[in-house]
Amino acid sequence: MVTWNVATAEPPEDVTSLLQLDVQPPTDLYVIGLQEVNATPVRFISDLIVEDSWSHVFMDTLAPRGFVKVTSVRMQGLLLLIFAKQVHLPFIRNIQSTYTRTGIFGYWGNKGGVSVRFSFYGHMVCFVNCHLAAHMNNALQRVDEFEYILDTQDFDHADTPHVLDHKVVFWFGDLNFRIADHGLHFLRSSINGGRLNLLWNKDQLTMMKSKEPFLQEFDEGPLNFKPTYKFDRNSDTYDTSGKKRKPAWTDRILWRIKPKTLPSEDDDERASTSGDDGYDDYPIMVTQDKYTSDMTYGVSDHKPVIATFSVELRKCFDTPLVHVSPEGVWSADHDALLNYTVQEDFMSSTWDWIGLYKVGFKSPSDYETFVWVREDDLPETNEVIQLTVDKDDIPLLGGQYVLGYYSTNMQSIIGLSANFQVSMYSCVIFLHEYYTSNPEEVEPK
Repeated sequence: MVTWNVATAEPPEDVTSLLQLDVQPPTDLYVIGLQEVNATPVRFISDLIVEDSWSHVFMDTLAPRGFVKVTSVRMQGLLLLIFAKQVHLPFIRNIQSTYTRTGIFGYWGNKGGVSVRFSFYGHMVCFVNCHLAAHMNNALQRVDEFEYILDTQDFDHADTPHVLDHKVVFWFGDLNFRIADHGLHFLRSSINGGRLNLLWNKDQLTMMKSKEPFLQEFDEGPLNFKPTYKFDRNSDTYDTSGKKRKPAWTDRILWRIKPKTLPSEDDDERASTSGDDGYDDYPIMVTQDKYTSDMTYGVSDHKPVIATFSVELRKCFDTPLVHVSPEGVWSADHDALLNYTVQEDFMSSTWDWIGLYKVGFKSPSDYETFVWVREDDLPETNEVIQLTVDKDDIPLLGGQYVLGYYSTNMQSIIGLSANFQVSMYSCVIFLHEYYTSNPEEVEPK
């Protein structure tokens, strides 16, 4: 996970360090939350038409390594991106996103929260990227804003209509909590001397957690990295401007495991035979392995914060809803065939489609071509359906490809074929004119 207030800057060319690309064991999911992405009116409108520059740099970096952008949500300067290894795509379902404005009485989207939720192997998880009110004296307002975001964000799912109904919630962003009471000299000398522990008890978020029960349900790793705000750009020097802002841990990543609810007297009999929401049958455990910042990036006056987590879970299912496979040899010489089979009943739609993707594709919309599923009757479970792909839509140069079944209702790819080869288009060019006009030549020049 990454959170970074980018202060309207353009992305750096290299995000290798930011994404911890060489970490072991390999990453399965990337969750990237940005704040203050350039949202001038002209720029924001253009970003609605094409991907913004930050999304591009992350997709261009991660796609060659087998990561696909699952989804994203944007509210002016707030941007949340989710990437997953291709192998996980059929098990990420029921994707929904929403947003809440809190800036300027809730009418302006410069502050607030954007969220993405989905089912991951049957476990409901939610990610909330926030940019809360600024300034030292607004700690209580920041708590109120977060509580407002939690109260107002709704999802179209009976079991998890609100953020805190999800089994795991990650809360992160520029939360803007400051370090209270201490003067600038003491702050900087403590940081330069590596005595960060002297500042922890005056961190406003830590102080608020001691007062607000709902905040106490969120866990956070130790703040063993330097405060990430505020720096002179393109340096690791804290603010030297006339304002001389005090350093603070404004950029944070927290998480929450849904607490078990105590059964009522009426539920005693049911509770004795099954765990709450399947916790006993399908447990999940989250462990933070790393919580740090990367001081090498200087495009913003904030430094990015990075956290890596190990999520241990028992899969509620491990079979894709749809099985998809190519039939025979694929090339642009002739029409191609594919088969798909619904393996488990789900809310399918005649707007569902199957895309042909080049291996290393960036997102579900990054297909070479697609075909609609059956236009009239939806298939029965285990019924084999065969579809035709027109030869004119098949890539001439061939290569390694994969087929993906996209569910409109779930907003995700719920079935993937194995990688397969599309053969290069074969053609013969008859060099007639040259030899007709130059019969004395033995070899062409």
